[in-house]
Amino acid sequence: MGNFRINASAAPSFILTGFPGMEAMEAWLFLPLLLFYTISIVGNILILLIVKLEQSLHQPMYYFLCLPSVNDLGVSFSTLPTVLAALCFHARVITFTACLAQMFFIHLFPWTESGILLAMSFDRYVAICNPLRYATVLTSACIVAMGLGTVLRSFVLILVFPLLLQRLPFCHSRNSLSHAYCLHVGMIKLACADVSLNSHYGLSIVLLTFGLDSALILMSYMLILRSVLAIAAREEHVKALNTCVSHILAVLLFYVPMVSVSIVHRFGAGLPHSVHILMSLLYLFLPPMLNPVIYSIKTKEMQRRLLKLIFRVRF
Repeated sequence: MGNFRINASAAPSFILTGFPGMEAMEAWLFLPLLLFYTISIVGNILILLIVKLEQSLHQPMYYFLCLPSVNDLGVSFSTLPTVLAALCFHARVITFTACLAQMFFIHLFPWTESGILLAMSFDRYVAICNPLRYATVLTSACIVAMGLGTVLRSFVLILVFPLLLQRLPFCHSRNSLSHAYCLHVGMIKLACADVSLNSHYGLSIVLLTFGLDSALILMSYMLILRSVLAIAAREEHVKALNTCVSHILAVLLFYVPMVSVSIVHRFGAGLPHSVHILMSLLYLFLPPMLNPVIYSIKTKEMQRRLLKLIFRVRF
């Protein structure tokens, strides 16, 4: 409690960083970022609208598509305010409380995304391996329970981050962050105390969630592949696996940038700072921007309804 009072009374503030060495171009660099934000926000809102408005899409498969769309909107809106302020209006100072809040949500949504991808892999497993039980197993109540369970798990795990950070003193005259938004790893680097507890906890929940989720997703697809190969007809092989393509692409789109960012962070100490910023941006921007594209292109019914909504085409 003593450390908390010191931090609260001192009210440390942090300085957001844009693109070091490219300050003159930051206003122009924001334009492609704004395009990414627009594509992400509009695309995910369209998916939610289509599923809500079309009665024929009120099915478990399309309910699952809504979960990553809501999550991706959260990712976009959690980073947009400070990126816009830092790059476009050069408002780089953020208070300790605001930084904690942003850090919490930025980490909450990727952890939730991992759980959502695991739930969607379970959906594909039941649909292909136990199709006769699909309607009875994946009821609306079951989907809601899985969604709430995923959010609750992420909330409990990530809530520890700000609680641990509140214990730390920040005694530098300039607490300059390494990005245009607040991340846990960036904040603990600025602390004037031992941060081993923060680091060990962060690593443990990464292994507990991302490691376990990815292993279970891989296991589900091994079972799916075994079930598909047991089907005699080649056409049925292709048809069954085609229903998994969009989910597999979404899994790769989530985990590949995340692993790349981890590798660069752990072993890329000699790389230019701009490389670290670029990898972090790809990790936060690519999945929300491309997920709507993947789901709308690879899901024929979604594609038809999207065209109908945009161009008022009759199908």
